[in-house]
Parts: sequence; structure tokens; C-alpha cells
Amino acid sequence: MSGRERREQNRRSWNAAVGAHESHRGDLARFLRAGGSTLFPEELELLGDVRGKTLLHLMCNAGGDSLSLARLGAAVTGVDISDAAIGAARRLSEAAGIPAEFHRRDVYDWLEENRGARRFERVFASYGVVCWLSDLDAWAAGVAGVLAPGGRFVLVDFHPAAMMFDRDWNLAHDYYAGGAPLEDAAGVGDYVAESEGGLTPAGYAAGVRDFRNPEACHLFRWGLGEVVSALAGAGLRVLVLKEYPYSNGERQFARMRELPGRRMYPPEDVPALPLMYGISAGRS
Repeated sequence: MSGRERREQNRRSWNAAVGAHESHRGDLARFLRAGGSTLFPEELELLGDVRGKTLLHLMCNAGGDSLSLARLGAAVTGVDISDAAIGAARRLSEAAGIPAEFHRRDVYDWLEENRGARRFERVFASYGVVCWLSDLDAWAAGVAGVLAPGGRFVLVDFHPAAMMFDRDWNLAHDYYAGGAPLEDAAGVGDYVAESEGGLTPAGYAAGVRDFRNPEACHLFRWGLGEVVSALAGAGLRVLVLKEYPYSNGERQFARMRELPGRRMYPPEDVPALPLMYGISAGRS
């Protein structure tokens, strides 16, 4: 199966899951209208002041973060492979009264079509991005192709070192490397419900219960060094690389402790380890 075929299957899996995710998010439009934000401090720190900046949000999902950035004054364009996610993003934009531009496209196709034709002062992607990329070098080259001179690319994602553990903190898997594909028959899960409010700053709603996805998905296993090398190989200069001993919003493992700011830490009997990382890279 080709990378494109796997991504198309992922589109179907995401389409099946978005409704369940949306059912838990409370009145997000009202929350945003009132000045609320779905963003965490880590991505805001790396992005810097976005007022008046053109900003491309890759793999933007249902638009909460995109519209939070637009509320800060950015001119936002969001791209996602999922028809259901982009439909939800457009509805949220209208309901919240926050304008943004959303495109339903395979990220590789959109980047190739707009290489050199459109330039953005910020390009942004976050939380569960790299694992969906079938070709890391092509993605990095696409990012460089739409980033304006002097612009900044920001990525915040879950750390591949954390993926070596099973849910109960047992060391169970090899470190990710080489983009090796992994089929998950269970498909995209209802991680919003599993976060128990960590991903719903507008308030958690019970919504869909016991969601089961009928569509499998395909993940791609990349190491942190490979991500950094791909960006450098595309001509971007890595300015910042940070590692964080907690996970924002998402409860990936058993017995996680929630500290202020919806930060999820390992239980006290588990040694600290990096659960997220953040990268800021510039284009000269």
C-alpha cells in the first residue's frame, strides 16, 4: 500500500471520529466569542506575537486552535485531510464570528500546489502531527516552500520516547525510527472523551459514549532526530528545541496527574521523561 493510499484510509478514519470528538467540546463557539482560547502556553511561546501575521495551520483538525490564533490577530489559513473536520471548522468559524480560511486537502497536495505561490509568516502544526506523515522529507520541503523569508515554523508534538511505553508505563516498544508504517485496526479513537476534560476548555459534554471506529488507520513511526534532520535538510534553521515532562490535555497513560493548566504528568512512582517536544525553525 502506498503512502497516499494509507493517508486516504486515514481520511476515512478521521471522518468517522470527528463527530464523537465534537460531541464532547461543549459550547466552543460561545467560549471563543467570549475571548476563550484552546491554545496552551507552549505553542504561544514558540509562535511569538502573531498579530497581523499570515499564519498557516497544517492538519488543523476542527479549527479550535486555528480560530484561537485568529482571535489573537493572525490571518489564518487551515488545512486538513478530513472532510468532517473542515466542515466542523467552518461551522465553528461562522458560529463564533471569527473569520479564517479552511481547505480540505491532503497536506502534501496543498503544500505542493502552493509552493512559491503563497507565503506565510508563521506555519504551525501541533499535537499528533508527525505520526500521520508518510514522507517526512517531502513534508518538511513543503513547509519550507510556503514559509516566508524571515518566517517561523512551529511544531509541538508528543515525544516519540513516550511511545516506547504501554498504557501502564511498562517499557514495551522500540523507539520510533524510519517512518515505519503501523496499521491500527481500531482507527482514530475518541481521545477527547479519554482526556476527561483536558481537551475541552469550553466545558466537557458526555456526548457520544463508547465510540468504536469502523475505519482502521495507519501511523508512521519517526524519531525526534529524524524530524529535526528533515527540517534542516529542507533549509530551515532550528532555533529552539524543547522537551517537556508532561502532556498538554491528553491522558495518554494510566494514573496521570493533572496539574494546573491542564498539564498531565506521570504518576509519582514513574521517573520523569519527555512526553512532548517543541520546535521553532526559521527561514532566511
